[in-house]
Parts: sequence; structure tokens; C-alpha cells
Amino acid sequence: MNFLKEIMFYIVVVINIITFAAYGYDKFKAKISGWRVSEFFLLTLGVCGGALGGFAGMIVFHHKIRKFYFYIANFIGLVILNMIF
Repeated sequence: MNFLKEIMFYIVVVINIITFAAYGYDKFKAKISGWRVSEFFLLTLGVCGGALGGFAGMIVFHHKIRKFYFYIANFIGLVILNMIF
């Protein structure tokens, strides 16, 4: 059981790094008017384990902070992570 939790921990870390990078990439593309990352993808990453990366991306890149549903999705992701670990 301990091995499974360790594997899950590393998976969650990778998902959070991907989520953080997705927020940064989307902010970069928003500034240069390029192809953007969909909101659905960002929200899905937050709910599926990338909540900490989502909150960090929102704060560091000052991105999607006016859209309340990003806070809700990331909070739901934190609750799910808390239930898993």
C-alpha cells in the first residue's frame, strides 16, 4: 500500500507541474494573441490533481483570477487530493 501512495504522489506532482506550465503558456499566448489553452483543459487539470499547480499558476502569472469557477475547480481538486492522501 505504501508503494501505491508513493507512485500516486509522483503522479500528482507531475500533474501539478503540467498544470502550472499550462497556466504560464496560456498567459504567454494571451499576451501575443496566439492559440490558447482551453479553459476546459485548465479546469480539468485542476480537478484531476493539479489544484496546487493551478492556484500557483493563477498567482504567479496573474491569470484567470477574475473567473470564480477556476477557484471552485481548484478547490474541488484540493478536496479530492485530501481524500486520496
